Amino acid sequence: MNRDIHEIQMACFSLGESLFCVDIMRIKEIIMPQKLSNLPRASDLLDGVINLRGNVIPVMDVRRLFGMSRISDDKTGKLLVVSLARQTLALAVDNVTEVINVPVTEIKPPLDASEGIGMEHILGVCIADDRVCMILDIDSLLGQTELRECA
Repeated sequence: MNRDIHEIQMACFSLGESLFCVDIMRIKEIIMPQKLSNLPRASDLLDGVINLRGNVIPVMDVRRLFGMSRISDDKTGKLLVVSLARQTLALAVDNVTEVINVPVTEIKPPLDASEGIGMEHILGVCIADDRVCMILDIDSLLGQTELRECA
């Protein structure tokens, strides 16, 4: 039996006009935003925590990660609940748009010229419906400070 991976399913989400994606195998669920509880002395990256069926899950506004302005109050967005190595994290995004199948050979490294706020969290790029989609490295999102705050 051939176990080589030739294709990865990615869930695409939008932040303004930008398109991002994450490996669908890392997604636990997609939910509507929940009431946030604040974390005392939280890092700038975490908005707070939610109670999801008895589990306390930190919420990160991905717009803030990339230096974008907050989503307007009249728009609700979505929470993408993902599994990290030692933590579950909810990513606040504008919208989850689609699931795409990406051939592994079509994943390109991030551009050398793509320096900027948050770009260290990009694993690579792929094409989805003729648009460039940035692949988010979810394992790099929480540093030791944020992990301690969530514990």
